[in-house]
Amino acid sequence: MGPEGELAEILAEVRRVEVMGRRLAGGVMSGNYGSVFRGAGIEFDDVREYEEGDDPRSIDWGVTARTGRPFIRRYMDERERMVLFLLDLSPSMAGGFGPWSARQTAARVAACLALSAARNHDRVGLLGFGKGVESFVPPRRGPGHVLRIVRDCLALPFRPGGTDLVPALEFAESTVRSHAIVFVLSDFLCDGWERAMFRCARRHDVVAVRLLLPELELPEAGLLRIRDPEGGRESVIDAGSPRVRRECAAAVDRWRTSTALAISRAGADRMDVPVPRTASPGAVAGPILRFFRMRELRGAKR
Repeated sequence: MGPEGELAEILAEVRRVEVMGRRLAGGVMSGNYGSVFRGAGIEFDDVREYEEGDDPRSIDWGVTARTGRPFIRRYMDERERMVLFLLDLSPSMAGGFGPWSARQTAARVAACLALSAARNHDRVGLLGFGKGVESFVPPRRGPGHVLRIVRDCLALPFRPGGTDLVPALEFAESTVRSHAIVFVLSDFLCDGWERAMFRCARRHDVVAVRLLLPELELPEAGLLRIRDPEGGRESVIDAGSPRVRRECAAAVDRWRTSTALAISRAGADRMDVPVPRTASPGAVAGPILRFFRMRELRGAKR
C-alpha cells in the first residue's frame, strides 16, 4: 500500500479512535484537549483576595504589601496554541514485528493529536530529523495542513546513520520563538540529548513520545541473527538460553529506567506507546487517553 492509501486508512482509523475515545474517556481526547494543554502563554487579568486552596505561588507580593492582606494574580489563557512534532526518521524506526512499524505507529499518534489541535484552531508543524534536521513544515492552521503533516509522517524517507535528537531539540528551542507544545516521536535509542531537552523544555511544553519496539522483548526461539539497523553490525544470539534472555531483559530494563529518568529530569513529560503486534485502534488511543488523563489529574503545565 502506498503513502496515499495508507493515509486514507490512517485518517479513517483516527476517526474510529476519536469515537472510541469519547466513549471510553468522556471526550478527553477532543473535548478536553484545551484543558490538557495550555495556550501559547497567559495574560494577566486582575488580582483578587487570597482564598483557602489557592496556589501560594500566585500571590502578588506588591499588592499584598500595600494592602496588608494576601492577594493573588489571576491570568487568562491565550487561545492560540502551537503544536510541533519532532519525528525520528532514523532506520531503527522501521522496526516492528506486527503490521505497523514504529514510524507508522508514530504517524497514527501524530494524526490523532494533530486533528484534535486542528479542531481547536491551533497551528501544527512537523520537523523530521535523523543525524540532523532533515525537513521542516512551519506550523499552520487548517485540516488540509494537518493532512500534509500526516502524509509527511508516512512519506518522508528514512535517513541513513544513527539518531541525534540534539539538533532537532535545539532547532525547536531557538527557531520556534513562541511557546509551543513539542511532541518528540522517537524510539530514543540514542544518547546525549538530555541537556538539549532540558533547554527546550524551559521554553516549550515538551512531551517525549517513546515508541517501544516489540523487539525489545526477546522471543523464545533458538539462534537468532540480529542486525543493528543504524550501524549495520550483525551478530548471532541464542534466544533459547535462559542466561541470554535474562541479560537482554536486564539491559532493556536499565535502558527504560534511565531514559524515563532523563526525560523527567529534563522537565518533560513522557508518553509510552508500545508498537503493537496486531493492528488495533486501542493501541494508539489507549496511551494517548492515559496521558491525557494524567495531565488532567495533575493539571496542565504553566
